[in-house]
Amino acid sequence: MSNSTHASGADVSDDVIRRVLRESEVWAIVGLGDNPRRPAYGVARFLQAHGKRIVPVHPTAATVHGERGYASLADIPFEVDVADVFRRSEDAGSVADAALARDDITIVWFQLGVIDHAAAQRVRDAGRTMVMDHCPAIEWPRLLGSPTLGGE
Repeated sequence: MSNSTHASGADVSDDVIRRVLRESEVWAIVGLGDNPRRPAYGVARFLQAHGKRIVPVHPTAATVHGERGYASLADIPFEVDVADVFRRSEDAGSVADAALARDDITIVWFQLGVIDHAAAQRVRDAGRTMVMDHCPAIEWPRLLGSPTLGGE
């Protein structure tokens, strides 16, 4: 089993990331608004193109890529598998806590550069899967062999 380790000290096995990418269906993208220049916009499109349902979570609750947005994780009225966090590291802990407040969210994913070790530990202590400092649009082609964002 190989691991993917970053300078942040975050490590998670490739097998875990591969399982998350294959088995999760509904991804709440926290920080996804309607600005196409933001990284969350492109990653959400990538996930959607790979069969995932994306749920925009942003204070504006904008509809993005045809999916209705919600102002918070708590506002989503259906089950979610993954909370994918595009927020500053200092805000990530409160998002992780909001994900932990929901029984359905079993995976918390902090994007590249989003690092909060204490929040990650809370997620793991709750028996949930934590992926930190990774991007699904990078990990997917690396682990599952499909096209990258720019290659579609």
